[in-house]
Amino acid sequence: MRKFKAIKVSALLLTFVLALAACSKDNKIDNDSITTKNEQATNVADGTTETNTEEETTTEKETTTMPYVEPEVDIIMVGDILLHDNVQNSGKLPDGTYNYDHMFANVKDEVQAADLALVNQEVILGGVELGLTGYPCFNGAYEVGDALYKAGFNVILHATNHTLDRGKTALLNCMNYWKKYQDVAVLGVFESQESYDNDIYVYEQDGIKIAILNYTYGTNGIPVPEDMPYAVALLDETKVVADIKKAEEIADFTVVCPHWGTEYVHYYSDYQTYWTNVFMNNGVDLVLGTHPHVIQPVEMLTNDAGHSMLVYYSLGNFINSTADSGRGTADRMIGGMAEITVAKKESGEVYIKSYGVEPLVTQLSYEPQQITTYFLKEYTEDLAATNQIIYKDGVFNLEWSKSLCREVFKELYIEEKN
Repeated sequence: MRKFKAIKVSALLLTFVLALAACSKDNKIDNDSITTKNEQATNVADGTTETNTEEETTTEKETTTMPYVEPEVDIIMVGDILLHDNVQNSGKLPDGTYNYDHMFANVKDEVQAADLALVNQEVILGGVELGLTGYPCFNGAYEVGDALYKAGFNVILHATNHTLDRGKTALLNCMNYWKKYQDVAVLGVFESQESYDNDIYVYEQDGIKIAILNYTYGTNGIPVPEDMPYAVALLDETKVVADIKKAEEIADFTVVCPHWGTEYVHYYSDYQTYWTNVFMNNGVDLVLGTHPHVIQPVEMLTNDAGHSMLVYYSLGNFINSTADSGRGTADRMIGGMAEITVAKKESGEVYIKSYGVEPLVTQLSYEPQQITTYFLKEYTEDLAATNQIIYKDGVFNLEWSKSLCREVFKELYIEEKN
């Protein structure tokens, strides 16, 4: 995401400067001028004193008011890091260690350019010692987190339906692991009741304060540990409204990242609509949704009170390797990178200055270090022809991918012409 800033000089300011120059040329002095006169005595010998006044020198006091330049924060977010068996295995190196940098190799420049880079880490990272597992009860390697960090992500969302897949041990392992990166915010999971009750993450830059909240609709029926009822942030309305109120008091801009919706459906559900209204009516400014594993629409909404809120209902998968096949499976290979610029007016109001979405494609491969994700704008016919998803869902090709993005993202998807 690139930012271009320019200082513009208004016609009125230019006229004022030219007028000052003209005044100086004509030796006209206004009330703000400073005049110095040097007088000295001459002809002392004949007892007379003649006073000579040197030419008056005028120094004009000039004040220049620079136009206000709005400070900005660039935000990006990608969807689900879904560690199916093939994705897990892709990171194993010949010496038995793991590395997952390949998953982010084609998007890391854009991620690193953002001020705030969010990712939905769908799968808990409990470490190799617990055994790496895919669907239905996932557990990922710590090295996935290392790859996320190196790629530039600085906000990790962990409130998902898979947070408790491997129980309390994996959850604690994951939270302890992330402590190695003190400049990364890990949201949606908590180590204590105090943290659950009080902690609101706020990112501050150039006088702009942005609060971010993360919740999930549930945990696939797995109960939270009895001694850790606070472990996962759930979409409980009383809790959510209270958190939003706190966020609104301490920040200029509030973001909610809900794990919600119906899997594999390209349109938002009644459940999402209900929560959208809750967020809207309590002052949320931006919603970045995950869980359906396919892309859903993006809408800018305004309520009767005049409050506006931008909603990305689902960003789909960032990376996955589903074992399913049949029509609709290819849809899971298409995701989106949300791109939002937040700015602050001279009046102090913080608002969404611009927004968009960059479509993404998972390049499915079963070779080590090869499964990865591309921007659709950089994807080619040759890559599409080698994407292993075609053996699961023959509808997949480059033009189909573009057509799906046109259908779901509509005018936000600007197809680049060669």
